[in-house]
Amino acid sequence: MALQEQLDRFKKQQEKCQSTLTSIAASAKPKPTQKFTPAVAPPNAKPPAPAVKFSNDTERLQHINSIRKAPAGAQIKRVIDLLFETRQALTPEQINEACYVDINANKTVFDSLRKNLKVNYDGKRFSYKSKHDLRDKSQLLYLIRKFPEGIAVIDLKDAYPTVMEDLQGLKAAGQIWLLSNLDSQEDIAYPNDPRVPIKVDDDLKQLFRGIELPRDMLDIEKDLQKNGMKPATNTAKRRAQAQIQGISSKPKTKKKKHEISKRTKLTNAHLPELFQNLNKS
Repeated sequence: MALQEQLDRFKKQQEKCQSTLTSIAASAKPKPTQKFTPAVAPPNAKPPAPAVKFSNDTERLQHINSIRKAPAGAQIKRVIDLLFETRQALTPEQINEACYVDINANKTVFDSLRKNLKVNYDGKRFSYKSKHDLRDKSQLLYLIRKFPEGIAVIDLKDAYPTVMEDLQGLKAAGQIWLLSNLDSQEDIAYPNDPRVPIKVDDDLKQLFRGIELPRDMLDIEKDLQKNGMKPATNTAKRRAQAQIQGISSKPKTKKKKHEISKRTKLTNAHLPELFQNLNKS
């Protein structure tokens, strides 16, 4: 009996030792490392903004500071140029973001823009306001046809960005005429409606060409007034001012008219009587 008891006690000690060793081994075993899986960005997410270097950011801030310290007139011009180029209605915050002019912080600039003839303000947004509200070539042609006496091109230049190209296109298509004003040297757009063809009789052409105009502008202006037309010039007033300033008002002697030769570039081919001497030579 004593031997059996000793064997049972020995087995219990072995079991206890085995459990102790098992617990020690389990605590010493390294834990498995967890793999890091980055979160997948949604397809519409914006890419992260590139890091701004300190030097670049300093230059940008200096540029913004120089704009905001500029005279009010320079800031107003900057905003009007932005509105002209974009042709969009922009809030003060959008203007500040686009051209760094803080309208809300500058009352002088804000009030000047609100009252500017080239700017439209609806209470929230600023937009460019041209003299004629046009959008494309068809509207441009429609407007020109409403002015048979002609419309100044300078009044159309800011209608929309490609208006000058459209004017040249209408001229090339024979739908309008672009002529220069002799007094102001500005281009005038005249309608050339093909639906209204005008044929002038030869007798009327000959009568028109046979009229001899007076040599003195005073006489021309008097004749215009007799026929109920207002002269575009005022020769009497101009000569009076010239005399006050000590400028001679004597009419200039006309230079001898050069004869047309075969080497002369002809631009008035529709007036054949001007080239009679050329045919004889």
